[in-house]
Amino acid sequence: MSVTQKFAERRAAVGVVGLGYVGLPLLLAYAKAGFRAVGIDIDPAKPAALLAGRSYIKHIPGEQVAAALASGLLEATTDFAVIAGLDAIILCVPTPLDQHFEPDLSYVTDTVDAVVPHLKAGQVLSLESTTYPGTTDEEVATRVEKAGFTVGRDLHVVYSPEREDPGNPKFTATNIPKVVGGITPACLEAGVALYEAAFETVVPVSSCKVAELTKLLENIYRAVNIGLVNELKIAADRMGIDIWEVIRAASTKPFGFTPFYPGPGLGGHCIPIDPFYLTWKAREYGVHTRFIELAGEVNRAMPDYVIHRAMEALNSRGKPVKGSRILLLGLAYKANVDDMRESPTFALLDGFKRLGAELSYHDPHVPVVGPTREHIDWAGHRSLDWTAENLRAQDCIVISTHHAAFDLDQLAACADLIIDTRNAMATTATRVGQVVKA
Repeated sequence: MSVTQKFAERRAAVGVVGLGYVGLPLLLAYAKAGFRAVGIDIDPAKPAALLAGRSYIKHIPGEQVAAALASGLLEATTDFAVIAGLDAIILCVPTPLDQHFEPDLSYVTDTVDAVVPHLKAGQVLSLESTTYPGTTDEEVATRVEKAGFTVGRDLHVVYSPEREDPGNPKFTATNIPKVVGGITPACLEAGVALYEAAFETVVPVSSCKVAELTKLLENIYRAVNIGLVNELKIAADRMGIDIWEVIRAASTKPFGFTPFYPGPGLGGHCIPIDPFYLTWKAREYGVHTRFIELAGEVNRAMPDYVIHRAMEALNSRGKPVKGSRILLLGLAYKANVDDMRESPTFALLDGFKRLGAELSYHDPHVPVVGPTREHIDWAGHRSLDWTAENLRAQDCIVISTHHAAFDLDQLAACADLIIDTRNAMATTATRVGQVVKA
C-alpha cells in the first residue's frame, strides 16, 4: 500500500518532532483525525506531561490531551528510534536569529541529523519551521540524499509552513489553509495527502522555495505595516494627535485600508525574526532589502521610545527613573496567552533595569519566568500579585500586553501613572494626566 493510500485510509502513523506551540496542536490534530500520532521532543518533561494527560501550553486545554491519550492514538517519547515505524515525520523546531541577526539553523540541521539514521523508504519528511527559501532543498533533502535515499522515489521531502496563531479562538491547527511544496512532483503528491488527511484546506505550490517564501511574505507584510504605524505613532505623538483615533477613523474606509496597531515592539517567534531570514538570503543574490530592514529598525526601537515616554512622565512628577518602582503588565508577547517568545516586555525590563528602576511584572498567564535564550537574567522571577496595595505602591505602571484578566477599573483607581502602549485604557474612566500613551 502506498503512503498516500495510508493517509487516505487513516492507516498511517504520523510523528511530530518538537512539541511546542506549533508541534503540540499539530500532534493533537492528527490524533483527533484518527491517526497514530507520536510526539518526539528532547525535553523529557513534555512527553511526560502528555503521557499523564496534561497540557503544558495554557491555551491548549488539558482535556484535549487527555482525550487523545484515552483514544489510544497519542504517544510521546524522547527516543528518535520510533521514527523507523512511522509513515510521516513533521519537524517543528525553532529557527531563531543569532547575535548578528543572521539565521540560526542549528535546530533544524541537528534535528534532521538525528532523524536521518532512522528513516525508511516510503516515508514523508516535512519541515514546518519558518526559514529562508532554499532551506528544505539545501539542508534537508541533501542530508536525506547523503543517507542513500533518492528523494521523490525512496523518500518524499516537503515543506509546509506553520501558520499557528496562539490563543486565536477563530482558528485552530486544522482550519487554517495549509500551504505545501515538494522537492519533486511525487513529493508534493505525498505531502498533499499527508495534510489533506487532517486539514480542511490544502494549498499546493510548485516548490518548497515558493512555500518557504510564502510564509516569509505573510510575516514581512505584518512587520512592515506595524513598523509603519509605529513610526506614525511617534510622529502623531509629537503633533499632539492620538494615533489610535486616526486608525479608527481610517478603518471606516471600506476598501484599500487594513488597520495595523502600534505597540511597545514586536513579539512572538515569527514577526520579529522571519524578515531577517529573507534579508540574509537576499544578500546572496545581491539584493539589499532596505524596506524590510528599515521596518525592523523602527520596530526594534519601540521599547526605547516607551522608556523615553516613561522617563518624561516621571520627570514631570519630579521623579527620576532610578529608584522608581515600575510595574510592567503583561510578559507574554500577545494578549491572553502564555507565550513569552521574543516578548518586547523583556526589552522594556532590560532598559528600565539599566536606568536603575526597581522592577516587577504581573502576568496571570506567566506566573514565573521560564528559561529563555536571550534573557536568562529574568528566569525565575515571579509575577507580582495583583492587589490594590501593590498597584498603589508603584511610581509607574506600564501596560505592555493587554490581557483580558486585567481589572482596568481597579488599575485606574489605584495607579498614579500609567504608560499605556496598547490603548488599553481608552474606555476606562481615568484622571487627567494619569495615562500617558506610548
